[in-house]
Amino acid sequence: MNQRRKIFNDPVYGFVSVPHGLLLTLIDHPYFQRLRRIRQLGLSSYVYPGALHTRFHHALGALHLMQETINVLRSKGVEITDQESEGVCVAILLHDIGHGPFSHALEHALVDLHHEALSLMFMKALNKELNGQLDLAIAIFTNQYPKKFLYQLVSGQLDMDRMDYLNRDSFFTGVSEGVIGYDRIIIMLDVHNGELVVEEKGMYSIEKFLTARRLMYWQVYLHKTGVAAEQMLIHLLARARELALEGKELDAPRDLARFLYRRPDEHWPEEKLLKHYARLDDTDLTACVKYWCDAEDPLLSYLSTGLLDRRLFRLQWLNEPLDEQSRTGILDQIGAMLPHLTPDKLLYEGRESIQAYNEAKAPIRILFKNGEVKNLTECSDVQLFTQPVTKYFVCYPKISIH
Repeated sequence: MNQRRKIFNDPVYGFVSVPHGLLLTLIDHPYFQRLRRIRQLGLSSYVYPGALHTRFHHALGALHLMQETINVLRSKGVEITDQESEGVCVAILLHDIGHGPFSHALEHALVDLHHEALSLMFMKALNKELNGQLDLAIAIFTNQYPKKFLYQLVSGQLDMDRMDYLNRDSFFTGVSEGVIGYDRIIIMLDVHNGELVVEEKGMYSIEKFLTARRLMYWQVYLHKTGVAAEQMLIHLLARARELALEGKELDAPRDLARFLYRRPDEHWPEEKLLKHYARLDDTDLTACVKYWCDAEDPLLSYLSTGLLDRRLFRLQWLNEPLDEQSRTGILDQIGAMLPHLTPDKLLYEGRESIQAYNEAKAPIRILFKNGEVKNLTECSDVQLFTQPVTKYFVCYPKISIH
């Protein structure tokens, strides 16, 4: 029986088709439509002007790759029922539904929950609304379903999330180092003893995939200008919250204001939290940045104007934390240049760690023609960057430091 399908024209993959039924019901839901108003790469457009694609784009792309993968695995004799197919497709479609405005900024400043926890809250709310139709998807998403390879396709070393965002982000940023052979990788996937494996012919594509992921982190996701802009936004929101809790009146969209003025000891039930969170998107924060340029508070005004007019802070990556002598020198320079502001409110420090391949987390397994299965590290002769790399950063207004 031919099933009616909805066609989306995707700039990366061409035509993406979605069958009428549960998946389209979820795509049409206001919770999912909100993702049209949330950029996939947050503030990276300050660096790469083309990086304006959305979480909506990404979710549809990941769904498309999941559908392709299911077809490949079924062609190799892997048993995937129609219910399991729908469940894993729902899980990947909704995997990022909990993301807030401008990527992770709200997670640091206003909402003490990781986006994955929020995604699960949204899925449970949708499941209740749809009378249990997401039971299987939630079991797969939380790794509670017996067929572990389905979970690996949603959240693993070779999941469809990574497969799409590397491909899509390299496309929209123009950073060719992130281009991966996603189609070849998918064709080389198989299942052995209930776990996802890669046929040996696909090993070189996997090596390229891991290298591309590492390069994209340092060149795009952790680009110093993008991280500087995100730090400014995080501290802008933190300052706004300080003022709100002091009782100062701030111009802000209604639902964002509810988070700003929420008392630290005020408990919200999940239903209330989701109600207000689901109405937040990038336009709320953009509006605040515009409003707060004229704020009475000098720090709020300074950070807002910097973000609006792209007068961004300098960010330096260091191999070790900033030493006290350098910190004092930077603070003195800030004080001399901006005497109306408190220097330590303009000096931000932190660290970031990346690990291109974490073998401890469900290692990538290579299936050889003789039936033998080995971990990727046992059969690859290239560096796979299995060790985490940690770098420290210092971020401050652009001043001359001698």
